[in-house]
Amino acid sequence: MCSRFLPCSARAFSSTFTTHLISPCNFFTNNTKRRRSYPPVNIIARSMASGGQTFPPQKQETQPGKEHAMDPTPHYSSQDYKPANKLRGKIALVTGGDSGIGRAVCHCFALEGATVAFTYVKSQEEKDAQDTLKLLMQAKAADAKDPMAVPTDLGFDDNCKRVVDEVVNSYGRIDILVNNAAEQYEASSVEEINEERLERVFRTNIFSYFFVTRHALKHMKEGSSIINTTSVNAYKGNAKLLDYTATKGAIVAFTRGLALQLVERGIRVNGVAPGPVWTPLIPASFSEEECANFGKQVPMKRAAQPIEVAPSYVFLASCPESSYITGQVIHPNGGTIVNA
Repeated sequence: MCSRFLPCSARAFSSTFTTHLISPCNFFTNNTKRRRSYPPVNIIARSMASGGQTFPPQKQETQPGKEHAMDPTPHYSSQDYKPANKLRGKIALVTGGDSGIGRAVCHCFALEGATVAFTYVKSQEEKDAQDTLKLLMQAKAADAKDPMAVPTDLGFDDNCKRVVDEVVNSYGRIDILVNNAAEQYEASSVEEINEERLERVFRTNIFSYFFVTRHALKHMKEGSSIINTTSVNAYKGNAKLLDYTATKGAIVAFTRGLALQLVERGIRVNGVAPGPVWTPLIPASFSEEECANFGKQVPMKRAAQPIEVAPSYVFLASCPESSYITGQVIHPNGGTIVNA
């Protein structure tokens, strides 16, 4: 789902970056068992708005989580989404775009006419990255360039610079930057969060936002847009996800401060703070029981599908629709009231 660290034993805090762009012509053959998928989102909304939902109990033992292994697989699209060339001619870079919210955002951007590049974790998210690349090839506009998937560990500045360089070398510029990569782990006490884990989560969840942004800005002009993924947890807190919640709070502050910095350059900076969303991060983070009841705590009594969140990013990326909005956060969270 997201561009994250390699296991500590393998990476030893290495900042190694391997250039390996996925070719859109080289797709894996999917011989795995077909998993259940939800009906169109309008049906989901009507049937589950107040009735609750239950996912099959499931657990993925490693992060990053795998979208193709989820049951049911998340919805990245809907027949009710009507593209209108809102992003025609734009170049977009989405971190952690191989699955979950990132995949849905990439797909909506492509449908709206943008050329899309996204990052993923090499050797751990290959299948999801290939699947997403195929979807983007099918969705891309006739005048858009072929999509690009870039493997990397975004926790290190040099790697983030290389990602930006790869995108700019291929497309010439960046018009839309979506900082979306994240990871999370449960802990019942702050005493369980050691220095290595804290650095790991902060490098992925907030350091990468600084790193990618600082390099991308060299290639962004007036009218460009930066969109940062934060979380409802930044506003209401989460006792079991303390380090993750702290990074999401930092992203809100980063968004507001950066918006003030860049307003003179005509670059808008905003955020999206989703509530519970059915993504690979969930079975990779929570127990089987928690997955089965995921999302029931919000007023709508259900988790969102990624396609229900992705249009918020389209809105913020599209200058005509959101030209007077900067330093703000949209809250697609199922009805949770937050103090912004």
